[in-house]
Amino acid sequence: MIELPTGRANPFARFGGQPIAVAAVALVVLLGIGSVAAWRAFSGTAPETDRVVAARQLQARATQASETLVEKTKGLEATQQESIDQLQMVQDQLLAVRRLLAAQQTDTKKLSEQVGTLTEAIDGLRKSFASSQSSDADAEEAPRKRSYKAKYRSGRSANRSRARGRG
Repeated sequence: MIELPTGRANPFARFGGQPIAVAAVALVVLLGIGSVAAWRAFSGTAPETDRVVAARQLQARATQASETLVEKTKGLEATQQESIDQLQMVQDQLLAVRRLLAAQQTDTKKLSEQVGTLTEAIDGLRKSFASSQSSDADAEEAPRKRSYKAKYRSGRSANRSRARGRG
């Protein structure tokens, strides 16, 4: 007889000497598969349909969020454009104010120069008037003093002569 190698002849030999344990594991696996099938059949819901519904809900939420973002983006664009327009108006007003300020500064410089010129002219006229008054006053005071002194002296001498004549 031909001897067969023990490892190749018996396929269950590699599991060892415990075919009962293998059978028990196979039975547990079969029971698990059967219970899942029974649960799907009697519960009325299949995980595949739940997953499809969940996926559709996620798509709807994503679409809604996308639309909300688009609306908010449009609102932000409109607000940004309004801000740009207002900023442009403020810049235009600032430019106009700067031009007015420059014109006022130019006018102020001109008026300042004119006031300086007028002040110099008034000082010149005061000096001229003061010098003419002092020369006129000197000319007028000299005859008055003489005439007053002359009158005083002549009046005194007349009083003396009268006093001598009386006495």
